[in-house]
Amino acid sequence: MLEGLLIGLQTAFSIQNLLMVVAGCLIGTFIGMLPGLGPMSIIAIMIPVAISMGDPSAALILLAGVYYGAIFGGSTSSILLNAPGVAGTVASSFDGYPMARQGKAGKALTIAAIASFAGGTLGAVLLMVFAPALSSVALLFHSAEYFALMVVGLSAIAAFAGSGQVAKALIMTILGLIMATVGEGALFNLPRFTMGIMDLQSGFGFITLAMAMFALPEALFLVLKPKDLKGGDGEIKDLRITKDEAKAIAPVIGRQSIQGFFIGVLPGAGATIASFLGYAVERNIAPKKEQDEFGKGSIKGLAAPESANNAACTGSFVPLLTLGIPGSGTTAILLGALIALNVTPGPRLMIDEPQIFWAVIMSMFIGNLVLLILNLPLIPYIAKVLSVPRNYLIPFILFFTLMGAYIGQNNATELLILVGFGICATALKFADYPLAPLLIGFILGGMMEDNFARSMQLYDGIAFMWERPMTLALLIIAALLVVLPSYRARRSKARADGVADGD
Repeated sequence: MLEGLLIGLQTAFSIQNLLMVVAGCLIGTFIGMLPGLGPMSIIAIMIPVAISMGDPSAALILLAGVYYGAIFGGSTSSILLNAPGVAGTVASSFDGYPMARQGKAGKALTIAAIASFAGGTLGAVLLMVFAPALSSVALLFHSAEYFALMVVGLSAIAAFAGSGQVAKALIMTILGLIMATVGEGALFNLPRFTMGIMDLQSGFGFITLAMAMFALPEALFLVLKPKDLKGGDGEIKDLRITKDEAKAIAPVIGRQSIQGFFIGVLPGAGATIASFLGYAVERNIAPKKEQDEFGKGSIKGLAAPESANNAACTGSFVPLLTLGIPGSGTTAILLGALIALNVTPGPRLMIDEPQIFWAVIMSMFIGNLVLLILNLPLIPYIAKVLSVPRNYLIPFILFFTLMGAYIGQNNATELLILVGFGICATALKFADYPLAPLLIGFILGGMMEDNFARSMQLYDGIAFMWERPMTLALLIIAALLVVLPSYRARRSKARADGVADGD
């Protein structure tokens, strides 16, 4: 192992591979800022370029740099425009965008950059230490466990609801689950609720729905509230993080880097689920006073998903490199690139091709440092987007929203769906309904249905829920996540009543 590590270090620090790291990070960061152009699209486009290099190490380092660079850069549009660049940065907008509206765009981007760097770096350390052992753990997760994991994700929806909005959050989650059933079903591959529209055969596009829930309502709000059309003064304030703020977010970053990495290890989980669960966990364990700040510009609420999604991005390389199993759509494309380069990922990759295995891991340390160095000096200039008068910003938001939706599915029907859902989302926002639970229900609903259907077929019923210990444990955790917030709320109320009565 030590010999392979030294070979990997030598390979990663060659001039060619260092240039590949920088190029991948630059391309990924820029693409990640543009809604709709996620890492999957650009990696697919760049595969011919990577293959033409002929060097598997350089090719994979370039593509990996694009991947974690896009996750790193995707938070920029989430924070500044409320238009998530990639799915993994949706949760970053929950507190990042409110911070930007409060004149703290510079601080929000700084926290995002530091949390992303810490999450990616800690993830790379964990990948280096635990990759061989975790490959066997990942194999223990089957359809039943993935179904239970999705239930855990759904049970944490209370974290995305404001004070007294749990019922509204539940309604929106159910609506998201219903929307996830549109298209071909998991069991019979027959179209459902498509109303005869061929373009709905594959269901609603995630990018379209994300844009309709967050970006389009923002543009419509600016139109409906002209008093908000004036831009900022262009001065970037509060760029630095205070010592107290650093102390507050340090444990959050540590916890979510570890949790995000282990979620990323599980094939099919990925950065999106890691960021949502990270946000939910931190809100649930926060003191009551800090819980109320989530969704209104909490620094913990921004640091949690940013560190979790970058760590999960690194963790997704465990099943790819050690088992040859793609953990997400993006790593599936990376797997195709490896096979095209005549490299067979799997348990023997570390032994047969140590220069590739360890060079990729070493490049992640370099890449995360490059991303931090590139992004921190640019924060004052990036944040000046908010100084643009809102009447000029509206067409910009609308253009990238429509472009992102069209690129996602490459058909004009998506634009009609985007406008329809955008208007509905705006109305729901006026009625004070939280929109995040709808998106979570939609994301997890499809995966939950697929895994539930497979489990039903494998075990001939629902007995897998109590026959498989890991599934049962995850379902118990989900039940606790539902019960504990209600118990804490009642306990707090009882204490408040006791104080009021003079007890």
